[in-house]
Order: sequence, then C-alpha cells, then structure tokens
Amino acid sequence: MAGKDYYKILGVNKNASKEEIKKAYRKLAMKYHPDQNKGEKAAEERFKEVNEAYAVLSDEEKRKQYDMFGAEGFQQRFSQEDIFRNFDFGQVFREFGFGSEDLFGRIFGGMGGGRRPFGRGGGGFYSGGPFGRTAQQPQKGADLVMDMQVSLKEAVFGVSKIAGFNRGTGVERVTVKVPPGISSGKKLRIAGKGQEGPWGGPAGDLLIKILVAPHPVFERSGDNLIITREISLTQAVLGTQIEVPTLDEKTLSLKVPPGTQSHTQMRIKGHGVPHFNKTGRGDLYVKIMVRLPKSLTPEQEELFKQLADQGF
Repeated sequence: MAGKDYYKILGVNKNASKEEIKKAYRKLAMKYHPDQNKGEKAAEERFKEVNEAYAVLSDEEKRKQYDMFGAEGFQQRFSQEDIFRNFDFGQVFREFGFGSEDLFGRIFGGMGGGRRPFGRGGGGFYSGGPFGRTAQQPQKGADLVMDMQVSLKEAVFGVSKIAGFNRGTGVERVTVKVPPGISSGKKLRIAGKGQEGPWGGPAGDLLIKILVAPHPVFERSGDNLIITREISLTQAVLGTQIEVPTLDEKTLSLKVPPGTQSHTQMRIKGHGVPHFNKTGRGDLYVKIMVRLPKSLTPEQEELFKQLADQGF
C-alpha cells in the first residue's frame, strides 16, 4: 500500500519551513476540527490525517527519516505509535486552542496522552484516554531494512563490512559478517537493532539485504561461475591448451580438445561458489568462443578454398 504524502496533506512543498508547516497545519486543523463538522466522518478522518502529518513534519528527526525513506518506506518502518511518540497533544491544545484533550483521546485512542509503567519491572504501560486507563502489552518494535552492496568476490568468499543506519536517534554502526556463498537478495538479520518496541517491548531487528554487483569477467549461475575465453579457429580445429583465471586470483590450465565448437562450456570442478551454509563448492564453467578471422591474406584465402574443395 502506498504511503501518505504528508507534504501534500498539509499543502506545503518539501522545502517548507517550520513556520510554514505550522501555519498550514493550523489552517487545516481549524477547518476540519470535529467541533466545526459535527458528525461528519470524512472531516474527522481528514483531521486525523492532518495531525498525523504535523506530528511527523514538525519533528526534525521524524521529518528527516520521512525524507530519507520516502512515504512508502516510512510507513513500513514507523507504526502509529512511533509517529505520535513524543507528540504532545496538550501543547497543541494550548498553542492552537483546539478544545479539550478528550477530543484527541476519542479520535486517536490516547496516543498523545501520558503513559506510566504497570506490572513488575515496568513490563508495559497504562495509556490515558477518554475511557480510563488501558493496560498496553509490550510489543516488539518494527524491523528496519537496509541494502548493502557487495562485490561478487565478497559474496563468494565472505567479508566483514561496517554498515551505518539510522534508528531515529542518530546514525549507528554495526559490523556485518557476510557469509561465503550468499546470493543477491538474501537478507541477514541483526537482532535488536530495529525500532524500539512500543510499551517497553523489545526492539525489532535490522535486516541487511545483500545486493551483489556485476563482475566484469565472471558471471554467477546458482553456485557455479562462468567465464568466457576466446580461441582461434585453428585452435578449435586442432585443439589447444589455455590458461583460465579464477575468482580467487589463481590460474588454471584447461585442455581444449580438437573440434571444439563455439559456445561449448567446459567444466572445472570445485572452483565455483561455496554452497551457502553448507560444505562444498560449485563448479567453474569455461565458455569457449571461437574467434573467426575478419580478413585473410591471399595465401590464407587459397588454403580455405582448398579446404572447401575437400568438403571442409
């Protein structure tokens, strides 16, 4: 589902100042205030949207996160509880004169009200609201997802990399151990590095999505590697011995038998990608391409004519 465009909701551009955002919010909040639109559900929903947009764009850190992840990415990472956390409705009442706090409690379920822990060790919170105190059970925080690009060599043989990410409280850095054999699109989970859990619950996790960059020489196919090597027409006909580089910077010798056709793939066992979380490795396939001459000398042309006469 597409995320909400908070700038569009408030009718301001992305470079709007705090004062411009506050002015736009006040105008719309007054327009759609339930006291001005008795019993109109559409106006109440619009009022909620306007307040949600203001709760994000009036907060410097939340706005930065919203701009960073975009509307859809922000909605995936931040719950309603996250959005209204530290948003003081009481201050809004006093500053803009929007009526009683009960109104906000009724519409938003007390999200902006005070909280205090319940149970031994503060394992939850009581949330204030128009219906009295409600015990809120601890919930796990939302997971964060970030991309990490690695080279083909790093994906094949493994690597440790430092990743910086933002949990909303500033940039944090973690060491990510990329295991050998990982493929593009796989996600690595780092526990407890996601969003803080509502009502005193545990933090979510950080999911690192691995993106493997293309290699100029090697191509990956599952747990196999493919490399293309050219040979001449005479080498294809008579056979030859060629050198083949490997991803770990070794050089192997490969015998190409006489009569090898172009696009033939020859296997070198055990020089491919390590099986992910298993023992053993895939294979290296050498794709043979026969290079035809672009021009011939008169002598060469005569030789080819003789071969053609013999049905070659």
